[in-house]
Amino acid sequence: MFRNIKVSSCIIGLTGSIILAFGLYHVHSCSGVTEGGVLGMTLLLQYWFHISPAVTGFVLNSACYLFGAKQLGKEFIFYSALSTAGFSLAYKICEQFDPLWPQLYEMPLLASVAGALFVGVGAGLCVSIGGAPSGDDALAMSLSKLTHIKIQWVYLLSDFLVLALSVTYIPLQRLGYSVLTVILSGQIIGLLQRIKLKPALRHQP
Repeated sequence: MFRNIKVSSCIIGLTGSIILAFGLYHVHSCSGVTEGGVLGMTLLLQYWFHISPAVTGFVLNSACYLFGAKQLGKEFIFYSALSTAGFSLAYKICEQFDPLWPQLYEMPLLASVAGALFVGVGAGLCVSIGGAPSGDDALAMSLSKLTHIKIQWVYLLSDFLVLALSVTYIPLQRLGYSVLTVILSGQIIGLLQRIKLKPALRHQP
């Protein structure tokens, strides 16, 4: 069923999940700078209901994958499930320790850039193997197909919707830094995805 699954890709996906979980816990969760999409929603639910992102991340991502399962390839589902499980486990381990840089709350610009690097590299590594640690990709692809709205606008709408809801626990002036980290992380993810695609294009007839 999964003849194209590679051990090296699994390792890359798990590495990306660990980087992502590390950054989300040690930067975003204590800096007042958040992410959009499912990642931002997990932090939102953590604030509202005190539920760990290790739990909500798994539930929300699983729901997104089920919603888009008919439109996605089996390899994508496999790598995404692996990355999601790796993220949840890594975040749970991180929670056993105090945040390394609580002082980042007083340095929102640095937090937004550092958070973007962790999220961009972590999620970008997962995307580069054909999967994703977040269900955002599956949800965006499905909604784009159903509504005929270009996928980049679906991503942007979901991110800004979560950021708008985040006003309930993040000061308005800090949301500007959150917008910055969303834009930067998205560019990094796109860059890593293009690096992966270039070798494949050279083999096309």
